[in-house]
Amino acid sequence: MSGYVIKIPQEEENRTIWSRQLRVAAYCRVSTPYEEQQKSLEKQIEYFTQYIKRNPFWRFVAVYADNASGLHAKNRPGYQKMLKDCRKGKIDLILVKSLSRFGRDAKETMTTIRRLKQMGIGVYIELGGINTLTSPDSVVDLYAAFDQAESQNKSDNIKFGLRRRMKSGKAMLNHSQFLGYTKGPDGVLQVVPEEAEIVRKIFDLYVQGNGVRKIKRYLEEHGIKTVTGKREWGTSTIDRMLSNEKYIGQVLMQKSYTPDFLTGKQVKNDGQLDMYMVEDAHEAIIDRETFNRVQEMKGHIKHTVQMEQTL
Repeated sequence: MSGYVIKIPQEEENRTIWSRQLRVAAYCRVSTPYEEQQKSLEKQIEYFTQYIKRNPFWRFVAVYADNASGLHAKNRPGYQKMLKDCRKGKIDLILVKSLSRFGRDAKETMTTIRRLKQMGIGVYIELGGINTLTSPDSVVDLYAAFDQAESQNKSDNIKFGLRRRMKSGKAMLNHSQFLGYTKGPDGVLQVVPEEAEIVRKIFDLYVQGNGVRKIKRYLEEHGIKTVTGKREWGTSTIDRMLSNEKYIGQVLMQKSYTPDFLTGKQVKNDGQLDMYMVEDAHEAIIDRETFNRVQEMKGHIKHTVQMEQTL
């Protein structure tokens, strides 16, 4: 004789995240603006968007994304927007590929996860299959520590690779950050004629006795824009241009370095590490005679200012 079987549904909080009615978001991050990383970010956003929408129990909120280092949360607008929406009660669950995407600093990461947990918001970490709402804090702490160590190791490996490239004379440049050049198909800098004329004008004005403030005024009055398209020029930008060895076809590498992985702060290399000079790395915009004259004038001007301050 068989009796009736009555199913007693499990309590809502004991169901797996896959079968609960949840408002779900995801967070993605890449650390550099290079094209291959941009494509990776786009693929991550597409993956998480489809992944969330395929689950009939879930309601898609958003995929928050950043193109920035994971060192400091305050410098990641997508991350900050996600946390703001959490505080507004818009999110129940956040999907993330790994804890290192949340941030490199294990302490800061765990502080954020615990705050989210207090609000009843879980973080599901794909690499490890961990749900922070149901996993012991000690396990999550361990994963965060492992991720920080792995990020440190990757950072050290990248630095080692970059220094090997420097030693071999392979210049590494972000051509979008200074006026006058673009990167050619072979990776070598190519002169942009209209921008090169601006660079030459700045050097000419300086040789004629105009300081950076007068040059700034001239550029703005003539409607000449910066490399990023701004109408207003910074005097520090002009000053750096006047000392940029790239305009004579040279590349000086490792002028600065990052001594502390977690702070990510770059400091000037005053001999702590080797520097590498590549001659004739690309076509020059300024002739060496003009460039050297400008450097002498800048040194003379700085010396004069210092003398005046001591009088």
